Amino acid sequence: MLNTAEDRKDKIVELLQEELFLDIKTLTKHFDISVATARRDLVELEEAGRLRRTHGGAVSTSQVAHDPANATRAVSQRAEKRAIAEAAAAMINDGDVVLLDAGTTALEVARLLMGRKGLTFITNGADIVAELIRHDSSNVYCVGGEFAEINRSFRGPLAEHFIRQFSVDKLILNAASIDLGRGLIFTGSPANASIQKAMIEVSSRTIVVADHTKFAKSSFSMTARIEDVGMIVTDTGAKAIIENSPEKLRRKFVIAS
Repeated sequence: MLNTAEDRKDKIVELLQEELFLDIKTLTKHFDISVATARRDLVELEEAGRLRRTHGGAVSTSQVAHDPANATRAVSQRAEKRAIAEAAAAMINDGDVVLLDAGTTALEVARLLMGRKGLTFITNGADIVAELIRHDSSNVYCVGGEFAEINRSFRGPLAEHFIRQFSVDKLILNAASIDLGRGLIFTGSPANASIQKAMIEVSSRTIVVADHTKFAKSSFSMTARIEDVGMIVTDTGAKAIIENSPEKLRRKFVIAS
């Protein structure tokens, strides 16, 4: 039995540790409360810093100031990343110039694109370059600059200057988190955000690749507005959050299965 409003709010926070997203309808049914009461609880919990409200509900407030280590990301959400990569690779046309942001999901996309006709690859990802070279891919341009081991990337002013010399058809962009409530895409550090912004500037179409876990946390540095990218490819685990977002944002998503 939940005897007080504080007990109920504690339970809401507890449920958010288990669920990616809680919507207003779920809260009203679960606690037998009105829509107004559910919304008031979420407002008060957000003011206390215990959750983050989104359109139609709430997510947890796990702040990510830095990207997880590459070794950690490489073994997480493997099936989801593979499905996302397949959907993203299907958006690449033969003959495209493809810019690949450093990251494990973009690496999966690169693996699927090897052998495609007439593709030109540009990347700041050390692992992506190594994979392309190992499979004798031609037309590969490696972005130089300061090496960051945490995501095995090259970044900094030299990297940004190099990227701005190109005109790109498709960009495969990673994200540390996506905030649907504010319509923003984030990465883990200002250095990452700076090079990602340069990538977006030179690309005709930006394809963001992000598994469902990226919707349940926030990050330190903003990269772009959702409305300014071409498409966001995610997996079925994010479906509940996306369905409760505004229509103009929903149109940006592709659910890979």
